[in-house]
Amino acid sequence: MVVSAATHSHDIAPAQISVGKAATHSIVAPAQVSEPARVGVGKYVTINYTLRTNGAIRHMRTSIWGDEPLVYLHGSGRLLPALERALEGKVEGERIVATLPPEEAYGKRDKALQQRVPAETFGGVDQVEPGMCFLAHSEDGRRVENVMVTEVDEQNGFVLVDTNHPLAGMTLEFEVCVVAIRDAPATAGCGKA
Repeated sequence: MVVSAATHSHDIAPAQISVGKAATHSIVAPAQVSEPARVGVGKYVTINYTLRTNGAIRHMRTSIWGDEPLVYLHGSGRLLPALERALEGKVEGERIVATLPPEEAYGKRDKALQQRVPAETFGGVDQVEPGMCFLAHSEDGRRVENVMVTEVDEQNGFVLVDTNHPLAGMTLEFEVCVVAIRDAPATAGCGKA
């Protein structure tokens, strides 16, 4: 009996089996199956997601509502690091639920990031109310920050503003579906086509 088989995984030539001189059979080696693309650093990842806090939906990005999926470069820092870690190694079509405590999301609420400002700072606004958001310049004028009004003291003419992230202090629950994964496009360097 003589048996010859492919010696390399990329060699897909049929193997020959000969038994005596009367019978010859061919066995076809299986075609190569490529590994599915996995989420990893340097990959462009497309996701749909739902974000909940305390069981209530805070944000959805889903085709059900006609939204375009979110496309991001994995490892670039666009997503929360803990969410990127939860997505690492996932494949297209995979769904995950990731629960992030405040320490792994936007941190705990920091009272030092709250400030009392005179109500006249909001000149031109008819009625300042808790929950309203404004852009504010830092004292040196170099930064612009989002501030949220958390309290209005009309009797004393002060407004309490907060520069904490709106989701600070909250546990975040993400339901994510990986829609697509692709390699980053190759970029040509100087003098290359």
